[in-house]
Amino acid sequence: EVQLQASGGGLVQAGGSLRLSCAASGFTFDDYVIGWFRQAPGKEREGVSCISSSDGSAYYADSVKGRFTISSDNAKNTVYLQMNSLKPEDTAVYYCAASSGYGCSYYGMDYWGKGTLVTVSS
Repeated sequence: EVQLQASGGGLVQAGGSLRLSCAASGFTFDDYVIGWFRQAPGKEREGVSCISSSDGSAYYADSVKGRFTISSDNAKNTVYLQMNSLKPEDTAVYYCAASSGYGCSYYGMDYWGKGTLVTVSS
């Protein structure tokens, strides 16, 4: 059974930091792109960052470049999203997802986990 377990969300003040974790199981982790997506109330789900588990190449949305860092621990089948300098507009439910293809597209993801809520207060 495929599982993607996201954790690490919470309430933080603007300028603060959080680290999200996505623990994966049930598929060959090294063959997948793992991504973080977020959905704010009333908005569409958007891609935040993705990483290739095979070569470590990463993608970031323009809105988070320089503030967020994605990393992968293949021994633990876990992907992390370090979020620094958080802004109120980062408030959303964050989801992790996995794709056997390439890129960081919502439509290209094969598996989705349940989200974790990040709330940034001003």
